[in-house]
Amino acid sequence: MPRAFKFRGRTVETDRFLILHEEVEKTLIDQLGLHYLHAHQIATRAEEAAVRASGIKWRDYDRFMQKHVKTIGDERLSKVPRDLDLKPYRDEHDDDLLRRMLASVKAEKAPNGIKVRDLAAAIQSLRQPVRRHDTAGAHWVAALGKK
Repeated sequence: MPRAFKFRGRTVETDRFLILHEEVEKTLIDQLGLHYLHAHQIATRAEEAAVRASGIKWRDYDRFMQKHVKTIGDERLSKVPRDLDLKPYRDEHDDDLLRRMLASVKAEKAPNGIKVRDLAAAIQSLRQPVRRHDTAGAHWVAALGKK
């Protein structure tokens, strides 16, 4: 990702806007238990406000970012940290897929050689953290609900 782009003859560094977006997003997921897509939408609005407050047109900034984000999105990773936080990669489609897999397994439509009970248990164990994103905020919200 280039660190800057030209806007009306000036060089605009983008790191501060990206960092703002990522920090807001991560905080909303971890502290409030929001799902990634909701946190992402809020973080994008915060990023947009910061860009506009800097006197930069959102449309120009976003066009630059989208051009490079697509390139980065297609990049093959060569080094993935062992402790990579996977929460941002989860979304509402994950639970739908797991639910459909579970229904298929319960209908005994599992591949040959797979123990249906074991597979169903594994899917169930994945669904719970995916559904609540297994964040500190989600644990806090769950604890409030039990009171």
